[in-house]
Amino acid sequence: MGLNPQLKLLVELQQMDSQIIERAYLVKQIPFKIESAMSPLKQAKAAVEEKKRAYEAAVKRKRELDAELEDMGQKITKLKAQTSGVKTNKEYHALLKEIETAEAARFAHEDSILSAMEQIESSEKEIKTEEKKVKEEDARVEAFRQDLEKQKEAASLELKELKVKRAAFASKIAQDVYELYMSLLKDLGGVAVAEAKGEVCGGCHMNIMPQLYVHIKQNSEIHQCPQCRRILFYKEEPVEEPAK
Repeated sequence: MGLNPQLKLLVELQQMDSQIIERAYLVKQIPFKIESAMSPLKQAKAAVEEKKRAYEAAVKRKRELDAELEDMGQKITKLKAQTSGVKTNKEYHALLKEIETAEAARFAHEDSILSAMEQIESSEKEIKTEEKKVKEEDARVEAFRQDLEKQKEAASLELKELKVKRAAFASKIAQDVYELYMSLLKDLGGVAVAEAKGEVCGGCHMNIMPQLYVHIKQNSEIHQCPQCRRILFYKEEPVEEPAK
């Protein structure tokens, strides 16, 4: 038995609206997809900034150490100058001990400067590594963005064409039937028409009373699911030809 003309129109309109909803959702989601794809890029940029801060801290520390080393050198020079004016052997040995301690401190300070220089060199290499990652991620995001923009353009064009087609198609449906359909479409997440199969509603997956299911299978009138209120239709299974 063929579908009731109005029911047939509703089934086709639902298929059309499902396509419209799908493409509209795709277009709407593209900015979020791009934002999500940028997460690794943001992380790579943050890593570069972190390495730069470490580099700047090492440079600053070396500058401070250099200044302190210069002060140490001046102190040792002054101590050595004092040796010529020492009058007692005890004072002389005490001064030599102070010079020895100062020079040992200077040697240790020079090791700290070497460590700072190594940190600077290491930071420079790390910055270059992270900047390479940024460049790679930037290229990946740009390629991904361009691909999504192409998808958006295609989906937007299809959406425009579908809406024009839908407007002409919807005019064929009786006003009261169309208003019911639109109300259900809005209330039920974009699915106002569902297939009934095996005494089950394809929309809410709840059981349908056998007597109602018999009427639905006739496709002669518009029937709604008692649970979710969706308009139901029955799709006849194709008849298999007997094997020859």
